[in-house]
Amino acid sequence: MVRDKASGPSRLSYIDWMRGLACVLMFQTHCYDSWLSPEMRKTKFFMWSQLLGTMPAPLFLFLAGISFALVVTKLQQKNVCTHDIARFTIKRGAEIFALGLLFRAQEYVIAWGWAPWSDLFRVDILNTIGISMMLMGVLCWAVAATGLRNRVSPAFLAASVAAAISVLTPVVWTDWRPNWLPWPLESYIDGVHNLNQPQPWLFPIFPWTAFAFAGLAWGLLLLSDRRNPNAKVFALTGATGLGIILGARWLEAQPWHLYPVHDFWHTSPNFFAMRVGFLFVVLAMAYLWCRWGPGCWGFSPLVRLGQTSLLVYWVHIEFVYGRFSLLHKRAQGVREASLGLLAIFLSMLLLSVLRLRLKGRGSIILTWLRSLAGGRVRSPDAA
Repeated sequence: MVRDKASGPSRLSYIDWMRGLACVLMFQTHCYDSWLSPEMRKTKFFMWSQLLGTMPAPLFLFLAGISFALVVTKLQQKNVCTHDIARFTIKRGAEIFALGLLFRAQEYVIAWGWAPWSDLFRVDILNTIGISMMLMGVLCWAVAATGLRNRVSPAFLAASVAAAISVLTPVVWTDWRPNWLPWPLESYIDGVHNLNQPQPWLFPIFPWTAFAFAGLAWGLLLLSDRRNPNAKVFALTGATGLGIILGARWLEAQPWHLYPVHDFWHTSPNFFAMRVGFLFVVLAMAYLWCRWGPGCWGFSPLVRLGQTSLLVYWVHIEFVYGRFSLLHKRAQGVREASLGLLAIFLSMLLLSVLRLRLKGRGSIILTWLRSLAGGRVRSPDAA
């Protein structure tokens, strides 16, 4: 684990830990979904596995929002102009979006012969993270360019955007569907794909980008005071999360609902609020774990996975859903699938450790070659 010279674990290690937690939850969801037999898919075990599977995507998006706030604040402290910040963040979001498109193309090629061509246009989590980053970049630029930052808290605006996306999702999926758009474009709005109705297994802007804006709001609020966050801040975050969960549960228990079509598990603002509250609780626990718990004692598997979350996401899919699946799909019991899950976890952890150890080796080799050549070998970044 990366440590500060002064005071134990890095103040950002809890973010990596949460990303690692998202990876583990993602592994178990994908493994049991791919490998369990039809009989086992009818059990409560599978139901709970899939319920836990509702959390990795919110975690990744929420953390993308927090990381975005950290980057923007750091650039502002360096007096980087608003247009340059917007260009940098939007470009980074476009790169993630392009990686999402590349991932879909790779999956289609590997599954050539049995994958439908429409898979090329599936709205996956990488696509949505990229779009969320671009939208957050646009918001930060608009706030600074219009002078709103001097009148309204940027954190409040980010939270308002998150709430608006959540509140509008039920009608965007029903009465306000933009079905006049070609389905590959409409799918980015409501996840309709080519099936003529929104699909809950996709990650469209409504409601998923709301989690990124919720993370942005928390990050901006945290960093509005330039003092380092402390345990009291995270304790308050956890308490707020519990309050949000209880409030959302109370609203859900009421006999009235605001929307003609009430779909709690997919479009309900109450479910969105519950998951945001859960994210706040996990955030507080992750900070405490990495500050005083086992997370600060030495090697942390979750921190390692979190530091290479994109890589392990990209690779594990092939060994769970792809042609190189470790086990026969839809043919395993809980024991066999659990052993497969353990193998995926250990192999992805090993991949993560190797990736981090090899990181920077290129510059080391370049320095060695430069010394042999008497300084004639130039760095690729040199002018």
